[in-house]
Amino acid sequence: MLTYKTTEDFQKMKKAGEVVSKIHYEIFNKTKEGMTLKNLDGIAKEVVEKSNVESSFLGYAPPGMAPYPAYICASPNDAIVHGIPDDTVINEGDLISIDVGVSFQGYHADAAFTFGVGEITDENRKLLDVTKHALNQAISLVEDGQKLGTIGNKIDKIATKNNFGNVRDYVGHGIGLEMHEEPQVPHYGKKRTGFELKTGMAICIEPMFNLGTFETFVDSDGWTVRTADGKNSAHFEHTVGLTEEGTEVFTKNLF
Repeated sequence: MLTYKTTEDFQKMKKAGEVVSKIHYEIFNKTKEGMTLKNLDGIAKEVVEKSNVESSFLGYAPPGMAPYPAYICASPNDAIVHGIPDDTVINEGDLISIDVGVSFQGYHADAAFTFGVGEITDENRKLLDVTKHALNQAISLVEDGQKLGTIGNKIDKIATKNNFGNVRDYVGHGIGLEMHEEPQVPHYGKKRTGFELKTGMAICIEPMFNLGTFETFVDSDGWTVRTADGKNSAHFEHTVGLTEEGTEVFTKNLF
């Protein structure tokens, strides 16, 4: 269900977004070679417990699926999204995508970023830079009256120009009283078509670019989404509100 937010509601989402950003900051600065993905989840758990918020991910259970068992999604290398943090050891040169959501007084914020551990290849660096650039370009288009097809078209053109696979099986979403609300926010589309944004809405835009094919599959754990060809992926996401004062990113990077 799509919800419209008041100024007070947006303030709650902003507070949630600040905690999401803090979790990203702590994980980015504390991740070292030899740690495990589960260690990163512990960092997130500690921030959540100190911040008067609730995890949006822990216990989240879409129809027909087991409840999600962690505070973050941690998706290394060819894992695109929804990776469960486990005892996988982090190595020099890995790419790790971290997706986090929390709620404050019932209102959610959700964001993701991908970073390299130590020295990474030029190819992987370009993948990170271009995916992040696509997100920023998309956010610059968010305004009252904008069509989602225009935003998706911008993202897809950036992927195509750089010969990256643009994941189509998973999309962005509205957000507010629920972590996932209408509308769906695809990362492809035709200009001046699709759902029309209005003041009072909030959306998550989250392009996922792959070094190879855009095709995906779900791993045996039932959650982790991987690239079909085993090549690396990057994922960047922000929660964006269309407030009375204009467009605002609630999950701003602290690094």
